[in-house]
Amino acid sequence: MDKIVIHGGKALVGSVRIGGAKNAALPILVSSLLTDGWCTYENVPHLRDIESIKQLLTHLGAEVETDGHTVRINAAGLSNHEAPYDLVRKMRASILVLCPLVARLKKARVSLPGGCAIGARPINFHLKGLTLLGADIDLDHGYVDASAKTLVGNEIFFDIPSVTGTENLLMAAVLAEGTTILRNAAREPEVVALIDVLNLMGSKIKGAGTSILTIQGVKKLRPVHVSIIPDRIETGTFMVAAALTKGSIEIKDCEPDHVTGIIHKLRQTGTEVSIKGKKIYVKGSKTIQSIDIKTLPYPGFPTDMQAQFMVLMAIAGGLSIISETIFENRFIHVSELRRLGADITVSGNAAMIKGVPSLSGAPVMATDLRASASLILAGLVAKGTTEVNRIYHLDRGYEAIEKKFQKLGADIERIQ
Repeated sequence: MDKIVIHGGKALVGSVRIGGAKNAALPILVSSLLTDGWCTYENVPHLRDIESIKQLLTHLGAEVETDGHTVRINAAGLSNHEAPYDLVRKMRASILVLCPLVARLKKARVSLPGGCAIGARPINFHLKGLTLLGADIDLDHGYVDASAKTLVGNEIFFDIPSVTGTENLLMAAVLAEGTTILRNAAREPEVVALIDVLNLMGSKIKGAGTSILTIQGVKKLRPVHVSIIPDRIETGTFMVAAALTKGSIEIKDCEPDHVTGIIHKLRQTGTEVSIKGKKIYVKGSKTIQSIDIKTLPYPGFPTDMQAQFMVLMAIAGGLSIISETIFENRFIHVSELRRLGADITVSGNAAMIKGVPSLSGAPVMATDLRASASLILAGLVAKGTTEVNRIYHLDRGYEAIEKKFQKLGADIERIQ
């Protein structure tokens, strides 16, 4: 199994290009199931999760072709309504095929998903919403069986905003009869990106970027040719890397409007952040100020950046508190950061971080995707050598991150 070895202490300097957003690419690739003909998607990142979804789409009967960062999918031959455990267990986002299958084939059998150990992330929102659209749902031996002769529009309210729940039900509602209204829907840029693609296909969705989405069902959708939006979490990770190492980084091909919450918090730490078009310039401060953070649904501070900011606070001056309101098990990385010398105390959904002068390299174990990134960042600033093991999590969401850090001057390598 691969590991990443880092000899820390070098300020990162240079330019880095941001790749396509995994969390936008996954539902957009799945949306190809809603139409016949070849859909073309550019700027698709090379990630383990992307490979998993392509395997699943192929299993369902779609043709999938990949050329570099371009993926072409033709679901004209969609014939298989079952998404088996062996394919779905690798990634929670696989549940996104549920609604497109019901919309196209009138039935679906999808294994309950797996993924990272950062919380339950139940799919009850998906199932309740699909039931309100007229589907019959049965849970049997770890599978969701859903069927509907006809999907009919309805009003659906989310108790809390759900990104995948919103995305899944959008893909059911676009081919349902009549009008569907999603209330308290997720507002994330990845949801907006999916809406943009569905509307290019011929859907009639209003309210993108707001908590109320109105969908007028149509009978048929057409293929599209689109580019995947930049990854805002990769953007934020490199921003924190510059602040941590007291370096200076130019971040290219990003979308600054998607990371305003991250920029705001970084500036509070004393980090210099400037924007020019689709570029962000980040320069670390000699002294890092401690700040408090509370994760919230978009446009609040993203839970996917919590672990990275915890590393920054670990070497900041003073005391900071990070409150996690999205996932209940997202402090698993704390024990590994302690191994590097961080002073962190966890109580319920809050972590209290007392800044220390420096971190010290040690062997650590990654537990989930964003925890992996936080350990890489910690290794970049720690004195001595840090070994990050079990990095297959990292490959689910960051494309060749060690090579990007190498180009910025980091002493980092992947060892097989």
